[in-house]
Amino acid sequence: MPSAPGVATTTPTSTTASIAEELAQKIRDGQLSAGEKLPAQRVLAQRLGVPITTVSRAYARLEQQGLATARVGDGTYVRALSPDAAPPAPGAPPIDLAHNVAIPTDEVEALRQVLAEISLDPACMAELLAYQPEAGAPQHRQAGADWLRRFGTTGDARRVMVTHGAQHGLAGVLRTLAKPGDTLLTESLSYPGLLALARSLRLQVIGLEMDGEGLLPEALDQAAHSFQAKLLFCSPTLHNPTGRTMSLARREALAAVVRRRGLWLVEDVVHAAVLAQPPPAIATLVPEQSFLLASLSKVMAPGLRVGYLEAAPEWLDKVAASIRADCWMVAPLMPEIATRWLHSGEAERLISLQRQHIAERLALAHTCLAGWDYAWSAHHPHLWFPLPEPWHASPFAAALRQSGVLVRTAEQFAAGRSRAPHAVRISLNTATSPTQLEQGLRTLVQVLESSPAADMAP
Repeated sequence: MPSAPGVATTTPTSTTASIAEELAQKIRDGQLSAGEKLPAQRVLAQRLGVPITTVSRAYARLEQQGLATARVGDGTYVRALSPDAAPPAPGAPPIDLAHNVAIPTDEVEALRQVLAEISLDPACMAELLAYQPEAGAPQHRQAGADWLRRFGTTGDARRVMVTHGAQHGLAGVLRTLAKPGDTLLTESLSYPGLLALARSLRLQVIGLEMDGEGLLPEALDQAAHSFQAKLLFCSPTLHNPTGRTMSLARREALAAVVRRRGLWLVEDVVHAAVLAQPPPAIATLVPEQSFLLASLSKVMAPGLRVGYLEAAPEWLDKVAASIRADCWMVAPLMPEIATRWLHSGEAERLISLQRQHIAERLALAHTCLAGWDYAWSAHHPHLWFPLPEPWHASPFAAALRQSGVLVRTAEQFAAGRSRAPHAVRISLNTATSPTQLEQGLRTLVQVLESSPAADMAP
């Protein structure tokens, strides 16, 4: 790839700011023209003698300033100096407003530092290469137990095990508690990973009525009686996909039903991890009947694959047996990284950065979607967007996809035979930059303001 003429003449002591400023000036001066491809980050980093993360952050600054656009798998290009975002280039990857992936912050640098620390600890490295207890090493369990206190738990490590993310813990719980044909109760709109897992285990899923706070206690009570169900999965804080959060009174009412009907509660607090002070988990009100699932995936990095499961010790032993039969143990390197971040305060710093980035993207979304009705929550990277007539969800998503933007429709969250509303979930965290996010949201508005094509009519 020929490099752009005169790109970055800074010295090996260059900083993110100096690299970004030099490139920005060359773009404004016309030395770098619109559509020109910037050097690959690794190439420029080697040329300047700086870490690749320094160049990555410089390019990210150019995107934030509207001077460059990153194309996934292709590179970074100079943008036209125009107030209006250009439409996606033919053949360019679509703008992803569908998937739910943590916004990159300082995780790469934090990982570099913690791996360097581990490399200087021979005893730790030897331990990481040895077999581990199925529930996780004691120090990893205690770190997870301490972190779970944010949800109102006691911090008792005997009640906590380490998992390869929340999905792994969920699979272990369902395989332990349920058998084919059993009924699983959940919100009418629920986590797609749960729905897929329930299908694979041949469980009958019943979606329950919701209101502005989430799951209705009376709907749960009636369904538990009618279907003789024993399993409930719910997300009471920053519910996926609607973003709803239950009041304390609603949590107490649901806990009363769980207690009275003898239900097993499987509670998902994965998204709630972004909050500095999340509401207490329902599981803390019925601890002997609950399984609390948490993860670092949505607030740091999905590749970390560190989750924590809290439950009564006797049930953890049973879930651990399921994990032993499945993968023998959780590989200890990732929990060691998470434990060191939790102990040093790095985890809280990274979560705080995630909140800041989400707040910035929410502010951008409010500007782009001004005048439209949608639901949102502070610190939550999703918007729940009911569609105006004449749009229905599937035709709208198809039209949007043709315009180069992806979203999730309500049908993808519909539990059991629940009727999905005509709505979409808009994820603000997967777009590669605020500039790309703005382009995607403005494209979404353009499609909303158009009429469905005849061949897309519902």
